[in-house]
Amino acid sequence: QVQLVESGGGLVQAGGSLTLSCAASGRTFSSYGMGWFRQAPGKEREFVIAISWSGGRTYYADSVKGRFTISRDNAKNTVYLQMNNLKPEDTAVYYCAAKYKSVPTTEIGYNYWGQGTQVTVSS
Repeated sequence: QVQLVESGGGLVQAGGSLTLSCAASGRTFSSYGMGWFRQAPGKEREFVIAISWSGGRTYYADSVKGRFTISRDNAKNTVYLQMNNLKPEDTAVYYCAAKYKSVPTTEIGYNYWGQGTQVTVSS
């Protein structure tokens, strides 16, 4: 069982930066692939970025390439989402998700989810 808690969301102006954190419970965090998804009002939840359990592989949605970076600290049971050059279209609730020994890029692949954190980018 893995429990995930996101933090770091907030209001930022376009062009600004924000770092989200996702803290995980459990002793086997280093065995879980981690992903970030987002859901904008009136839209379906979409894949943003993911990282393998060792941190050696990362996957990005085209919309965030060159702007967002994912990293993890297995000693702290935490995964980070660094978001730079934010745009109003990045406004959404951001969720982190975990999957044992896998790194899906689709929502259905994950079986543990956080409660989400709101990111709002003003123009």
